[in-house]
Amino acid sequence: MSASSCERAAMSEQNPEIGRSTAAAGIRSNYHDSGTGHALLMLHGSGPGVSAWANWRLVMPALVQRARVIAPDMVGFGFTERPAGQVYDMDAWVGQAVGLLDALQIERTDLVGNSFGGALALALAIRHPRRVRRLVLMGSVGVPFEITPGLDAVWGYTPSLDNMRALLDLFAWDRSLVNDELARLRYEASIRPGFQESFAAMFPAPRQRWVDAMASREADLRALPHETLVIHGRDDRVIPLANSLTLADWIPRAQLHVYGRCGHWTQIEHAARFARLVGDFVAEAGADEPHPLN
Repeated sequence: MSASSCERAAMSEQNPEIGRSTAAAGIRSNYHDSGTGHALLMLHGSGPGVSAWANWRLVMPALVQRARVIAPDMVGFGFTERPAGQVYDMDAWVGQAVGLLDALQIERTDLVGNSFGGALALALAIRHPRRVRRLVLMGSVGVPFEITPGLDAVWGYTPSLDNMRALLDLFAWDRSLVNDELARLRYEASIRPGFQESFAAMFPAPRQRWVDAMASREADLRALPHETLVIHGRDDRVIPLANSLTLADWIPRAQLHVYGRCGHWTQIEHAARFARLVGDFVAEAGADEPHPLN
């Protein structure tokens, strides 16, 4: 992604998924940065064709009224560059996220992680606790569990309109959210140049090993000092609700919010409620919240 600022501005007018660009740990990263106040870094999930904008588009307008929202495309996803020979693992993703904070001169941020992004948020908070103020985990990976048929299908996606429609049925409890237009848009996103190649390289079968690789140690989770909000859809068929029950049990300063009549798309199926809940949680801290390790 070596486009000039003018070229990126023109592209972003045509495609809202394209935002700003900066080098983060040596990776030219696409990210969105809007609002003022304390930073809120939002980490997307790992569906095919996903981007930060596609993941968070319905809640960002409300959250930017209360925080400086930063939403990057993690390497291997969206419109961040895909360097030749890139290894897609937690070390790379944590390094990129911290590199973005460094590039933007952000010393400490609130952190929201969705699904795969939840595992990344946990790893970042464990490895760099002083860079995180408050933590939000939504439908999160990051603890040991037996891979669900839903997650196996997501990570095993092969591009076709029918396959994308079937995945969208898995994500949403409310099937009215899943229409042919959305399926077509997400399918077309999944076959953009480089998108499926990097996605297929991340999670080859057998896929239980990638669930295990993203799990943080129980002792590290029990030692997390941060105020943490855990969110889950009761009817999630991709990531089991039991994950969030475990996180709420293991993280000392955790609170748990479960949405009924909701699948894996909490931020889409309950967008207004999600934005209020997260906005209130991070605003509650105040600018002078003491450092959790002090």
